[in-house]
Amino acid sequence: MSKLTKDNARSERRRNRSKRTQNNISNRPRLVVSRSLKNIQAQIVDDLNGKTLVSVSSLDKSLKSEITKVKGKVERSIIVGKKIGEKAKKNKIKEVWFDRNGYPYTGRVKAMADAARKTGLKF
Repeated sequence: MSKLTKDNARSERRRNRSKRTQNNISNRPRLVVSRSLKNIQAQIVDDLNGKTLVSVSSLDKSLKSEITKVKGKVERSIIVGKKIGEKAKKNKIKEVWFDRNGYPYTGRVKAMADAARKTGLKF
């Protein structure tokens, strides 16, 4: 097994480890975080019906004016977290299951989660 294959298998295990306990709480939608080197995306997914309920990205045109004012990636994450919380509240979603998608709960992921919590979203 090559080093790249081992690394991919290890990251897949990390991604799926956080999803194992989600099956026990199937009545709540899932808040999925995905990030790249520059951007961050968040979406609330209903796994029972297989639909995306709410989606926000740092690349959205509606957030472009806010995001161009900030300099750092953590500040972008905070804006995305606030917006996902507001959209969830508008769609009457109060509780979600947080899926960090294998990313460590530090930095941008934590900033986005904390901003979503401040808007009233519970995980």
